[in-house]
Amino acid sequence: MNEKNKVLTLGYAGLVPFVTFAVLIWLVSPELQPFVALALTGYASTIIAFLGGIHWGIGFKEKVDHRTFHFIWGVVPALAGWICVIMPAYAALPLLALMLIICYLVDRKTWPLVGLEEWLKLRLVLTVVATLSCLFASGAV
Repeated sequence: MNEKNKVLTLGYAGLVPFVTFAVLIWLVSPELQPFVALALTGYASTIIAFLGGIHWGIGFKEKVDHRTFHFIWGVVPALAGWICVIMPAYAALPLLALMLIICYLVDRKTWPLVGLEEWLKLRLVLTVVATLSCLFASGAV
């Protein structure tokens, strides 16, 4: 399997927890919903932290303009995710959905400047499914 196929496989596999928890939260008993909501909130927070971490990698890359922006932005999603983990799920899940969209918009603007534009189609698909999962789950809590 070539590198691009590995990335695609890992990217799509990363959607499994989003979709699973978003569906599961509607199927479990009310007393189990907080655990499923926490699982989804924690996972979504981890993913947005990862998305911010990509910018640290870009910032460390040699000859990259706007390094300071990448280092500062790289921390923002992790901090937002941490705040979401300590919020009630009804508030955290929509905020996480918003952060996923914001992360995509930042990437759409910055990735082409460093030669990563080929990955934006995958990022869009992953963002749409993850965002819809968070919003769908937020309707159950």
